[in-house]
Amino acid sequence: MATIETTPATVRVRLTPAEKLLGFLRDLEVPRSAITTVDAVPAGLAEVRGLRAPGLGVPGVRAVGTWRRRGEKTYVAVRRAQPAVRLHLTGQRFDTVLIGTDDAVELAARLRHGD
Repeated sequence: MATIETTPATVRVRLTPAEKLLGFLRDLEVPRSAITTVDAVPAGLAEVRGLRAPGLGVPGVRAVGTWRRRGEKTYVAVRRAQPAVRLHLTGQRFDTVLIGTDDAVELAARLRHGD
């Protein structure tokens, strides 16, 4: 399961070795100044939009990888029945980050308030 670490200057997403392999992704670190909006979503898997390219998508179970749709590239690591945090970014490799985490509401609030 992916983990999210925050510092006053950055947000870092750490993936498990399996997530890295299956999703063709690396850990991601973005400056907090690049985050334009933060949302907590009740079901992260339901929020995945676009075409998988590359990554792993098991319908109704798991999504990890890069999802693309017109004008948007999303870094995804979510699973069934788990809330998620969605970060909209500017000036980064990915436009959106969608990461499953059990404490999505608390984490989103901390990120919004700069904690």
